[in-house]
Amino acid sequence: MHRRNFSRALVAFSALPLLAQAQPLSSRPIRIVVPFGAGGVADLTIRSVAQKMTESMGQSIVIENKPGAGGVVAADTVAKAAPDGHTLFLMSNGTAVTAGLFKSLPYDTVNDFAPVSTLGFFDLAVLVAADSKIQSLQELIAQAKSQPGKINIGTINIGSTQHLAAELFKTTLGIDVQVVPFNGTPAVVNALRGKQVDAAVEILAPVLAQVTGKALRALAVMGDKRTPTLPAVPTVAEVDPAASKGFSVASWNALAAPSKTPAPVIARLNKEVNAALASPEVAKRLRDLGVEARGSTPEQQGALLTGDIKRWSEVIQRAGIPRQ
Repeated sequence: MHRRNFSRALVAFSALPLLAQAQPLSSRPIRIVVPFGAGGVADLTIRSVAQKMTESMGQSIVIENKPGAGGVVAADTVAKAAPDGHTLFLMSNGTAVTAGLFKSLPYDTVNDFAPVSTLGFFDLAVLVAADSKIQSLQELIAQAKSQPGKINIGTINIGSTQHLAAELFKTTLGIDVQVVPFNGTPAVVNALRGKQVDAAVEILAPVLAQVTGKALRALAVMGDKRTPTLPAVPTVAEVDPAASKGFSVASWNALAAPSKTPAPVIARLNKEVNAALASPEVAKRLRDLGVEARGSTPEQQGALLTGDIKRWSEVIQRAGIPRQ
């Protein structure tokens, strides 16, 4: 990947004069292509932001769901779209994972997209069943070290963010555990409650109701700070600071445009996205979904993407996951 060209593009965005932020778009609707099905956290996140942007811009925004194939179809649709600001891509940490998981892609994950802004971040958690004998992350780590290879940690499918986060957790803490993939979150939860696995790593948002309802218990969150939703639950780094110094894994969503989209248009979109995220009603709506509303500059989003591509590519290699 040609990161030098990407860096130059980001510098160009950062050097935009303030007047460029007023760059108008045509009256045509803006299309946001989403690589997930309708009704999920990512879909609800972008719909909340898009609704607010529609109000401020006076412009129609259409959400087009194109799930499947690791997000490749959705990403390729946008990479090949006209670079005029009217077709955008809901990028995620899954986009970074795909870059390291596939042998080849019909687009360049870095150079075929122009970053606009991050939208939100959501926590991953280490979970056990509510009636599990494992009461804390310290106990889970101790058991894993005293019984190498005996502890099973469930996640969703191989190559998912959750699966790779579990692999990173395993290698960072130096524990010998088995990471067991299942076909979707409901299957992971059933396996956890049915004692088929000892623990699980899952995005917190879709299981939060089961945690607050006392069916599951969160031992730790994997980000760099505690989540406001469960303030009593520590981070992994807090529990074992020596082994996991700097350990931080979070799922995220962002907006990107085709790479040759004019810089003034990117600046206008960035301004609108950040204004939407700053509104109290959007922030609350996302918080209710378990998402922390957090915008960024294009440079920050670009750095996040390239950093995650490097990190997850290394995890995939270490875990011996075959490239697809």
